[in-house]
Amino acid sequence: MRHLLTHAPPPDPPPTSTSAGGGGPVEEEEVTTKKRCQYWLPNKRRLCANTPLPFSRFCGNHETTAEARRIPCPIDPSHSVSGENLKSHVKRCPFKKQAQVLESQPYYSKGINSGSSGDGKADAVGSAAKRNAIFRMSVQDFHGLLGKIKLIHSSISMVLPHSYLVPDACSKWLNQRLDRKLPYQEKHAMQQASIIGNIEAFGMLQKPKDLTNPFCQECDGSDDVDGDENRVSAVVEFGAGRGYLTHMLTDCYGIKKAFLVERKSYKLKADRSLRQNQSISLERLRIDIADLNLDEVHFLKGLGHLAIGKHLCGPATDLTIRCCLNREYNQSKETHSTSSHLKGIALATCCHHLCQWKHYTNTKFLRSLGITVEEFHAMTWFTSWAVDADHSSELSDVSPQETNLSTICSEDKQSNLEDSDVEQIIRGMPVLDRAHLGFICKEIIDIGRLLSLRDQGMDAQLVKYVPSNISPENHLLLAKSRFEFPTVIMESSLAALNLKSS
Repeated sequence: MRHLLTHAPPPDPPPTSTSAGGGGPVEEEEVTTKKRCQYWLPNKRRLCANTPLPFSRFCGNHETTAEARRIPCPIDPSHSVSGENLKSHVKRCPFKKQAQVLESQPYYSKGINSGSSGDGKADAVGSAAKRNAIFRMSVQDFHGLLGKIKLIHSSISMVLPHSYLVPDACSKWLNQRLDRKLPYQEKHAMQQASIIGNIEAFGMLQKPKDLTNPFCQECDGSDDVDGDENRVSAVVEFGAGRGYLTHMLTDCYGIKKAFLVERKSYKLKADRSLRQNQSISLERLRIDIADLNLDEVHFLKGLGHLAIGKHLCGPATDLTIRCCLNREYNQSKETHSTSSHLKGIALATCCHHLCQWKHYTNTKFLRSLGITVEEFHAMTWFTSWAVDADHSSELSDVSPQETNLSTICSEDKQSNLEDSDVEQIIRGMPVLDRAHLGFICKEIIDIGRLLSLRDQGMDAQLVKYVPSNISPENHLLLAKSRFEFPTVIMESSLAALNLKSS
């Protein structure tokens, strides 16, 4: 793999010692070293093994003047190319053919699920930009923001139930009784089992009659026994990665059609094991969720399906919600058909620091709380603190009175920090206070998503599906369709719901 330089080469590594005799193996090593690129690879603790360019100490990957001319490939920015070779590279880039094949598919629709910021601020904001914006704030504005977040959370917060459920159907996975050649990690298996357990408890799946053979004709992987129209015939996993959540679900509940959506390529996928089961029909799509039009996926025609996702990073959760609900709303409004529609959603959220205003599904809710675009991005940056602390206890359940978060916002505290800047204040905050602030920001973001699901006519719930010592990213959004889809969307989440009574 090429190691591309993003900054000037570091100083040369410390000189190697020489032998007392002035010759021998050390001199031979020094001669060999001079024939290699002099760029030091800190992770490998050695010099680059490539041959240096003529009249240069560095190879083509690490020569600074060449690197300055490298630009991201316009087809796939994950790799770069030198400026003078850009035109020829675009013609032969291996990703070009993949992109052309994808764009020719009927289910590809560029940016269909991306959403719109509504105010022209559509550019993505990176973590560094979010951090710098916070550090540029005045101390007074920073304390004002913390106080505002605390006040908003106290006014809308709901008690998130702890719902760590392991269904009997998944016991063979947790007990490692399966004859399979798949990597097994107990922590991830427990999370997958609890997601599935919550899906069953929420009424979106029915426990198989025969746990030893969920694919039997009588069980057939359905979630209802009232007829074929109420059956969960397929599962769509968004951000599927290697596909182990789908593997456990199909294997334990006998769902016969699986659809995996993932834009990246992975090794050690569950696909091979899934395809060995002749009862399962599997399709995998390498596509960004933002570009996926489920209406045009022939694999799902005539099927009621579940939409699931384990740790959908940042905006991927919002893209998935929009991908599912746009399709459901259009079908209900135009065809009123129940033969092929969304039966339920189960999405484990994570990486809130990556969230973007443009993609977020409930900016109307945030605006009603007085949260601006800049404040939203600051909140997303604060969420990263939730995973920094010791999670031997449930920090998300700690009240503000048990932390110093209230005193940080007090006038006396502000007067003592007049000579400080925001960066110093942040570095001086106790870990517990930072973690608590991160958790309440995560809750505000996920509560907004919960309300957007309810506003779209879904029966929705937000739970903590595993203890934080298993994963601090433990929020699970559950939603299932009601019998009739509403023709009028609720005007306001806050007006429609009394959150404190939820």
